[in-house]
Amino acid sequence: MPGARSGSEEPRHHESGPGPEVRTGTPLSALTVANVRDLGGIPLVHAGADRVVAPGLLLRSGALDRFDPAGDTGITGLGIRTVVDLRTDEERGAAPDVLPRGAGLVTADVLGAARRSAPARLGSLLADPAAAGRELGGGRVEEVFAAAYREMVLSPGACAAYRTLVEATADERRRPLLFHCSAGKDRTGWGATVVLLLLGADRATARAAHLAVNPAVRAAFAPYVSAFTARGGDPRIAAAVTEVLPGYLAAALDAVDTEWGGFDRYVTHGLGLDRRTVDRLRTALVAPAP
Repeated sequence: MPGARSGSEEPRHHESGPGPEVRTGTPLSALTVANVRDLGGIPLVHAGADRVVAPGLLLRSGALDRFDPAGDTGITGLGIRTVVDLRTDEERGAAPDVLPRGAGLVTADVLGAARRSAPARLGSLLADPAAAGRELGGGRVEEVFAAAYREMVLSPGACAAYRTLVEATADERRRPLLFHCSAGKDRTGWGATVVLLLLGADRATARAAHLAVNPAVRAAFAPYVSAFTARGGDPRIAAAVTEVLPGYLAAALDAVDTEWGGFDRYVTHGLGLDRRTVDRLRTALVAPAP
């Protein structure tokens, strides 16, 4: 998966159209890790007046398999204590993380037995334009990714993985914490959404934060997309595979509401989180706005 440099500037508003600015975290420059973001500064309207995510404690990114500890001060300077890897065993074996000095690794496989799920096959989906057209053409690509997002909400393995992420984040000994999957957009995106909603973000803010990674993933995947389309691949398929579309997160949130009965029940019955863990998370990561 791409290890391109992540951009340092991008719009702060929701990509789907004009509206009031919403802070969606801070993109960080890194030479050897793609799509690095600090979730600090995201507003938490349900946590109280002028409350935001505390900066510097919770970060997200693409995979760390190409991380250069000697040369990438964009990562080494973050003081990361824990890396949570949301990828499958197969992905980790093929491209193991290179950890920042002193950081511990926590594995939390979101997809588990569904290792052929689209979010785990981004590279292979772009490798064969003809096969991609047969599997994902005619609008099926959006349906495939929406189904994958629903599974990230409903499957017991995914629920266990996201519980692990939240519990690690709530542990003061493990912060600053960075979590990632392959590109840092789908499995990582739902993990960020879960944490943001737990902390008190509203859904509009969570949606904006989810879409805000698109400039970084477009840049990281640009060579792959160019090669895919040059060999006759459908640009719509390429975009739907390499970006996050609004319908993906909508599918996950719909599953939360229809299958779990709302976010609170998803947290307690799906993720199995207790009140003490949630309280520790909020105490640590909810901060006054600067």
